[in-house]
Amino acid sequence: MGFFSKFMKSSFWPLLLVLLFVPTSSQEEGFISVVVSDKGLDFAKDLLIQKTLSSIIPLQLPQIKQSVKVPYLGKADVVLSHITVYTADVPSSFVETGQTGVVWVVSGATAELSLDWSYSVESWLVEVSDHGTATVKMLNKFVSFSMFASVLVKLVIGAMQLYDVSSMDAGVTVALENKAGTLKLSVLESGCHVRYLSIKMDGGGSWFYQGLVDAFEDLIQSAIEDAVSDKISEGITTVDSVLHSLPKEFVVRDIAAMNVTLVNEPIVSKSSIELDINGLFTAADHLTSSFYHKRSEELVAYGASSKMVDILLHEKVLDSASLVLFNDGYMQWNVDEEQEQFLSSTSKWKYIIPRLYKMYPNDAMELNFSVSSPPIIRISRNGIESTIYLDVTIDVLDFSEIVPVACIALEITASISPKMAGNSLFGTLELKDFAADLKWSKIGTLHISLIKPVMSLILKTVIVPYVNVKLLKGLPLPILRGFTLQNAEISCTDTKLVISSDVSFHEQ
Repeated sequence: MGFFSKFMKSSFWPLLLVLLFVPTSSQEEGFISVVVSDKGLDFAKDLLIQKTLSSIIPLQLPQIKQSVKVPYLGKADVVLSHITVYTADVPSSFVETGQTGVVWVVSGATAELSLDWSYSVESWLVEVSDHGTATVKMLNKFVSFSMFASVLVKLVIGAMQLYDVSSMDAGVTVALENKAGTLKLSVLESGCHVRYLSIKMDGGGSWFYQGLVDAFEDLIQSAIEDAVSDKISEGITTVDSVLHSLPKEFVVRDIAAMNVTLVNEPIVSKSSIELDINGLFTAADHLTSSFYHKRSEELVAYGASSKMVDILLHEKVLDSASLVLFNDGYMQWNVDEEQEQFLSSTSKWKYIIPRLYKMYPNDAMELNFSVSSPPIIRISRNGIESTIYLDVTIDVLDFSEIVPVACIALEITASISPKMAGNSLFGTLELKDFAADLKWSKIGTLHISLIKPVMSLILKTVIVPYVNVKLLKGLPLPILRGFTLQNAEISCTDTKLVISSDVSFHEQ
C-alpha cells in the first residue's frame, strides 16, 4: 500500500488534493508574470470541482459478484450490477498554498448511488432467490440504504437503522514541471477511501439479509475507491494533454506573434502561485526572436491586490511589439490636403518657408511622417512614457512628380494611459513635448522656430488622433479560451505594468 493510501485511511480530512511542485535549475527569462492570488485559487478550485463533478457524474461502477455464507442455509451468491453514482455534492471546500505546493480540501461531500442486486441460495433445506434495486446515500453524517425487492420465498424484511459515517477522502499527488516550455503534470500517486459505511437491520428476517448487507459494505466501498482514484488520474492526464496541445505562440491579427513559452518553474508562496512566460513579440512569420538575451531581472515588488490574478508585463514586451510594427512598416503616415486644408498648396507656406514657395509656387504638397527607429517605451511608478523619433519629409507635387524637398527630425515625448476592455489592453497617447531639428534640405536653411508651431498643430490634430484610433484595437492578452478578465485595475511599478483583475468563465 502506497503512502497516499495509508495517509487517506488515517487522515480525518474529507478530500485532499496535493500539488507537489518539483523544482529544476531553469533560469530563463520571462517578461510576463501571471500571479494567481488566494482569491484566484479559490475561484479555480470551485471551477475545478464543478468541472470534475460534471465530467464523472453519472459514474458507472463495475459489476460485483460475491459468495456469502449464510447461517443455517449455506452459501449465497450475490451479484450487484448497474452500480451508478448519479448525484454528488460538495458543500464546503478550501485551498491553501505553501512551500510544498497547493492543498485542496473538500469537506462534507454527499453522494447517492443506485444499483440492481440479486442473490440465490441453494441448500438441502431450501432454495431461495431474490432480486431488486437499492439506493445508497452517502451523507455528511449518515448513510442510508434502501432495498426494493421481489421475493420468491416469503420473508419479512425489518426496518433499517442508520449509523454515523465519516465523509469520503480522496487525493492525488501531482508533479508540475517545466518541460520544453510547457507545464507538464505527472501523477505521482492517487487514492480514495470511503471511511465508514454501516447498515444494520432489525426485526423480521434481518438475520438472513444482514449477511448480504455486510458483503455490500466492503464491496461498494472498494468499487467507489477504485473508480474515483482512476477518474482523478484520468482527469490529470486529460489536463496534461490539453496543456501540451496549447500553441507556444499567440498570433495577433496576423501581424505579430507573442512567445508564450513557459520559463522557469512555478513559484509557490503562502498566498499565491506565479507562472512566468517569455512574452516577447516577433513577426508572425518568424518562429524565434533575437530580441533581448540578458538574464532575467528580479521581480519588482508591488502591492498585493484583492483581485484573483495579477498580470505583470515588462516594458520590454511593449518594446518588442513596437519593434515588430516598425520593421513591418506600420509606422508611416502621409498628411495631405484632404486631412489638413492649409497643406493643400505651397502658397499656404510662403511666410513660413519662403524659399519653398519661391521654388515651387502654388504646387500641391504633402507631409510624410515616418518613425525613424522603434519607439522606446518606459514604465515607472509615475506611468508610461514613450520616446518617438519621427522624420517629417516635405513632398511637393511638381508636374505630376513627387519631389522630397526637406526633412525635419522630431523627438517626441508622449504619455500613454493604459486601459482594459475584456481581455485586451489598449492605450491613449497624449503629446507632452517635442524637439525639432532640420535633418536635410534642398531649399536652403529653414527656420525651425516658425515651423514648430505648425508641426505641433499637425501632431495634435492629425497624427495623435490617428494613432489613438489604431490603439483602440487593443493588444489581446494570452488568456485561455473561456476565461474573461473582469473589473481590471491597472497600476505601474518600475519597468512593469500590473493588471489586477477578477476572472469569469463561460463554456465555449
